[in-house]
Amino acid sequence: MLDLTGKIAIVTGASRGIGRAIALTLAARGAVVVAAARGENAAGTAEAIREAGGRSEFSSVDVNDPASVDVMVAATLERHGRIDILVNNAGITRDQLLLRMKRDDWDQVIATNLTAAFTCVQAVLKPMVKQRSGRIVSISSVVGQMGNAGQANYAASKAGLIGFSKSLAREVASRNITVNVVTPGLIGTDMTKAITEKAQADWASAIPLGRLGTVDEVAAAVCFLASDEAAYITGQVLAVNGGMYM
Repeated sequence: MLDLTGKIAIVTGASRGIGRAIALTLAARGAVVVAAARGENAAGTAEAIREAGGRSEFSSVDVNDPASVDVMVAATLERHGRIDILVNNAGITRDQLLLRMKRDDWDQVIATNLTAAFTCVQAVLKPMVKQRSGRIVSISSVVGQMGNAGQANYAASKAGLIGFSKSLAREVASRNITVNVVTPGLIGTDMTKAITEKAQADWASAIPLGRLGTVDEVAAAVCFLASDEAAYITGQVLAVNGGMYM
């Protein structure tokens, strides 16, 4: 099992779904996890980690507010002295065909899914450069690679994460900081579970492995990229999509 003992990790959007699974899995491998989300939404994730014997705390943060992000990072550094892992997972959807899409729906998705990643990375970069080590993993999507009708805003934000991460990887490699992206495909979350069984079956028929993925499978990919075993991997896109896009 990958050993992350003593590593300090921040996971945004950690209240549910993929983010919660990432936080739980990092903690199970020994990391101290700062589970971040709006309000007290991530408190349950932090509590679940502690109940399982791990170390965690929750942070009330608005990733769209640079001041809020700075407070989270400063508090983490004050308590732990370092930040080893940042997982940019916070994201939203505002789906609509482009002809009907409101400008606000475009702006909100870009802000939360892409600009917030820039904000969080910029906040942790100085301490990572100072300690000459770090792992940055951003959660994109298969939609950012192949597109999807009704999701031009979401696809643009997720494709932007890929270009952003590749550029950043070149900038910070000399400081022993790696930057990678995980692109989940169709994953079984509360959102997909609410869809009819027929719709899920139709989706699965388009996936070579014949099923939706699990949040734990995405979390495992993130843990690998955050580990010492992935020290020579940077600027890469790790697809977790059952072969949906290849």
